[in-house]
Amino acid sequence: MHSLFKPRLSFCSLNHFYRSSTFISGDATSGTTVGRSSTFIHPTAIVHPNAVIGEQDGYIGPFCTVGAFAKLGNGCQLHPGSHIFGSTELGDRCVLMTGAIVGEDIPGRTVIGCNNKIGHHAVVGIRCQDMKYKPGDECFVDIGNNNDIREHSSVHRSSKSSDVTAIGDNNLIMGSCHIAHDCKIGNNNIFANNTLLAGHVVVEDYVHTGGTTAVHQFCHVGSFSFVAAGSMVSQDVPKYMMVGGERPELRGLNLEGLRRNGFTVEEIIGLRSAYRKIFMSADANSEGLEERLNEVEQHEKLARISSVRSMIQSIRASFEQNRRGICKFRLWSSS
Repeated sequence: MHSLFKPRLSFCSLNHFYRSSTFISGDATSGTTVGRSSTFIHPTAIVHPNAVIGEQDGYIGPFCTVGAFAKLGNGCQLHPGSHIFGSTELGDRCVLMTGAIVGEDIPGRTVIGCNNKIGHHAVVGIRCQDMKYKPGDECFVDIGNNNDIREHSSVHRSSKSSDVTAIGDNNLIMGSCHIAHDCKIGNNNIFANNTLLAGHVVVEDYVHTGGTTAVHQFCHVGSFSFVAAGSMVSQDVPKYMMVGGERPELRGLNLEGLRRNGFTVEEIIGLRSAYRKIFMSADANSEGLEERLNEVEQHEKLARISSVRSMIQSIRASFEQNRRGICKFRLWSSS
């Protein structure tokens, strides 16, 4: 199984928990410190006696709720009016801003790694909106480390026990985004405001979406690609490419993204040459896509560039069974 789907708390120091023995009550002006630790719990917070709270540098603010099956690592900060429900695990140094809700009291689990920030009124790890979901089924969310999930965003659990909604590391998910059931999100992605991902969408690594982007269920968005603002993506976006338009078309390579992410001049020149041969060939009207892909694969120089091979593999994979094909492209003439 891909590492993205494995629980992430093993990477965090969650072996120093303190189990509180009572609901918190006390002096409303001073709050309560758990045991010998420096974790502060405000007297108006409701912390279940079975909740596991990290020992060091934590803060649970006014009117917060921590449920019976919650586990919080060291240094977690719950700002006023934030809540943790269900079987939910937070790694070290996670922050929940005011109004954030993580987890739900339904079968399954929400696992969040270290150094994650959940924005104001964001909702993570709740029941999905898939009509196929059966009440009582276990469902899961697995989120890695160093993610910033901004205000009013939502991340839903999987629709069935055999799947998981998974988010990797170092992703910026801006305000009012939605990640639906069973999505698979890689690492180092940037989703601009109001990016909406339907169920079972796969987004690889270093992808950048513009605002108000929507992606149809089961689509794949390849690594280092760019989706322009306002795009309604209904087919796959291959690796390294840029798409745009209400019904998006390929607009060339994401050259700026490639440069920013350290692709060499040789790699970029090779990718541009391969792109022209595949999508801008003078013989595009007389040859099919498969023939043009074969031509690039057999090209003496291009076939030796790993990123070119990866791009071809990404295109081909989009035409496999149960995949949606790639976004439309115009048969430009290179002459």
